[in-house]
Amino acid sequence: MAKMEPVVNANSISRISAGTLIKGEIVSPCDIRIDGTFEGKVTSKGRVVVGESAHIKGDIICENIDLWGKVEGAVFVKDTLNLKEGCVVNGNLNVRKLSVELGATFNGNCKTITEADFEKITGVPKQHPQAAAPAN
Repeated sequence: MAKMEPVVNANSISRISAGTLIKGEIVSPCDIRIDGTFEGKVTSKGRVVVGESAHIKGDIICENIDLWGKVEGAVFVKDTLNLKEGCVVNGNLNVRKLSVELGATFNGNCKTITEADFEKITGVPKQHPQAAAPAN
């Protein structure tokens, strides 16, 4: 039996383009790609991609993250953090799985956490399919 790959709708990805500066808080049930500058807190129930030109000053809470740019703040990842070549992270990492490429820079502490730890620390509950169904 073939494994079904999830279909990603391009309109379900929020994007902050290079040259854009946003201050505040982002909360999204979808994937986010940041190529500009963001100051504040980012919370996503999906994947966060921090592009090469991105600079984030604040905490990031997400399911997975691919990081090429610069982050100044704590990172909380429910599953996998990928530190890509050329990225710079100044802050503490709280992750379940960590992948680091040669040339990535990280200044801070790294703590391995469980899914339960993630939920307790961030207050982001585990999603259950039943919870998504509308009540009658």
